[in-house]
Amino acid sequence: MATNIVWHKHEINKTTRAESLGQKPRVLWLTGLSGSGKSTLANLLEKKLHEQGKHTYLLDGDNVRHGLCGDLGFSDKDRVENIRRISEVAKLFVDSGLVVLTAFISPFQTDRDFCRNLLAEDEFIEVFVDTPLEVCEQRDPKGLYKKARSGEIKHFTGIDSAYEAPSSPEVHLPYQEESAEDTAERLFNLLTEKGLL
Repeated sequence: MATNIVWHKHEINKTTRAESLGQKPRVLWLTGLSGSGKSTLANLLEKKLHEQGKHTYLLDGDNVRHGLCGDLGFSDKDRVENIRRISEVAKLFVDSGLVVLTAFISPFQTDRDFCRNLLAEDEFIEVFVDTPLEVCEQRDPKGLYKKARSGEIKHFTGIDSAYEAPSSPEVHLPYQEESAEDTAERLFNLLTEKGLL
């Protein structure tokens, strides 16, 4: 870490920004295997929140690797750094007063906890999109499982790299047979019922 730096305290802070937006800033962190439906559900949920007048931003795993994390691969070390960067960005967006949605495999519990620990106690909402591996493989929207099984892709989560499922997420969302729209509606209702929005 750089030395000789001091945090500059601004007069307009997170509380002021949140009050002007009329909402409680937070991170809705969707985690699950590749093909579990994280990005699709996050997109549908953001649309629903927008319709409710919420101010949001969606950080998606593939999208950030086109820029912010474009220099990272998929080794365990790079995955940790990927989530560290995303966590710091999410913290900045929460400070701006936004509801931040993230859609990342984020396979390691310690990395998800890193983001949780950057935020205030009630600002990190872990959503486990629990789709069985066999269902993810059947969906395989990007053809990645097929490549991983044939050895073309190394360090693929669920195949030759571990996924640590959340032990106590704020929301456990099984997602297998119902439509994405119905699942996103169920997620919205769960978040609302639990007072997490």
